[in-house]
Amino acid sequence: MVAEVARVFFRLGCVAFGGPAAHIAMMEDEFVTRRKWLDREHFLDLIGLTQIIPGPNSTEMAIHLGYLRAGWRGLWVAGLAFLTPAVTLTLGLAWMYREYGDLPAAGHLLAGVQPVVIAVLLTVGWRLAKKAANGPVTALLALAVAVAATLGVSPVWALLGGAFLGTLVLSRPRPGELRAVDLLLLFFVFLKVGSILYGSGYVLITFLEDDLVTRLSWMTRPELVDAVAAGQLTPGPVLATSAFAGFQVGGWSGAGLATLGIFLPSFVFVSLLGPIAHRLRASPKAQAFLKAVRAAAVGLLAAVAFALIRSELDSARAIAIAVVAFVASFKLPVHALLGGGALVGIAMGLLA
Repeated sequence: MVAEVARVFFRLGCVAFGGPAAHIAMMEDEFVTRRKWLDREHFLDLIGLTQIIPGPNSTEMAIHLGYLRAGWRGLWVAGLAFLTPAVTLTLGLAWMYREYGDLPAAGHLLAGVQPVVIAVLLTVGWRLAKKAANGPVTALLALAVAVAATLGVSPVWALLGGAFLGTLVLSRPRPGELRAVDLLLLFFVFLKVGSILYGSGYVLITFLEDDLVTRLSWMTRPELVDAVAAGQLTPGPVLATSAFAGFQVGGWSGAGLATLGIFLPSFVFVSLLGPIAHRLRASPKAQAFLKAVRAAAVGLLAAVAFALIRSELDSARAIAIAVVAFVASFKLPVHALLGGGALVGIAMGLLA
């Protein structure tokens, strides 16, 4: 059974483009419809649990399903097999970016991809907002967190503060290459993000910008956007971006520590909370916290999208690419948009 788990999740990791929702849809088809490892109600229960705990939802689903099929060994094998393709390919892109990122061809490619990343971020934010900020309380909460983050409040405090205040309201009765010391700090930066990341993987951008760009000055904002683009060009979870960012900051050691830091909490949370999943899902307080933290996450997405628009869409060409990508994102998968943006960037570079 362990070999089966490794094989099927590695294959899924190789083709899992399109973000967490697409990954979970693939898993539902693979394990509920085709392999019949569990029924649809049980699958929905697992989705509910991944929404209650922080971390990348599709990775946590893989970990849950691996445990369900093959116990503790299956838990680790499923998670690692699902992550391996994304992390490996992203590291390859990270190495090429550092070695050849200043070449005109790479510059033109990224010039086409960067606006698409911003457009995809806006699309994801819009889709999440329709579900997470669909009432007056959650909409105001998302707006408040967006304003706070835009004004300079740390994303961590904005998210947790919004979640705390929202929980109080929603749960009321009615009538979620450096020196060794720097490498350790890098690890804890990503461990912190992996421990508190709720909602879409794109919320990752807000936390990394605050830590790596603003506070530590280890990356520039364009480099961070390129890291997200690299994470989108590979299959698997968006959080594979951590391998790219860690490599740019601290080489191979940085990539390994960043990847370990951001994904380790997911394995720990699933291991600890799996046995009490039914209690959490039945708790009104847990449900109120979940609704509040989703709305707060939408606010953070709005704040980072606004900041990226101001800093990166600095030409008519970039604006045009972003607008077309935003419109097309409601019909086309993310990898198709990014591939198209890359081709447009290269073509314009050749014609320049």
